[in-house]
Amino acid sequence: MATPRSDSVPDIEAQPGHLIRRLQQFAVAFFMEETQGLDLTPVQFAALAAAQRQPGMDQRTLAATIGFDTSTTGGVLDRLEARGLLLRGASPDDRRVRLIHVTDDGAAVLREVTPGMLRAQARMLQPLPAPQRKVFMEMLDRLVREHQDGKPVSGA
Repeated sequence: MATPRSDSVPDIEAQPGHLIRRLQQFAVAFFMEETQGLDLTPVQFAALAAAQRQPGMDQRTLAATIGFDTSTTGGVLDRLEARGLLLRGASPDDRRVRLIHVTDDGAAVLREVTPGMLRAQARMLQPLPAPQRKVFMEMLDRLVREHQDGKPVSGA
């Protein structure tokens, strides 16, 4: 016997969390399609790109920069280091802290994967008219910053 439909259950397809999760699925799929054969995940790309943009940051700072917990980030860094794409070395100020540096091979991989990553980003936004893309990105940025910082964004 089928369970009767309940009007008290919200339509999941009208919920922001569900739609954001679905868009994330598309984002990962587009990234993997556009960078096929380069053997890099979106999270690995984010870690490598952040480390390239700010050489010598520590794992905790990198984790905060890309929005992951430090233990997950540690595993990502382990895989990148095993492939020779980055190095972690002791800080001269605190031997317990390991500073991250992208290797020449890591920089080469970033150069190779970036065009595909950019194509994936364009594919995500392609259904929106050009003027709406900018507005959508501004809204996404605001939501992420406000939830990340736990404080209101100025300029409401």
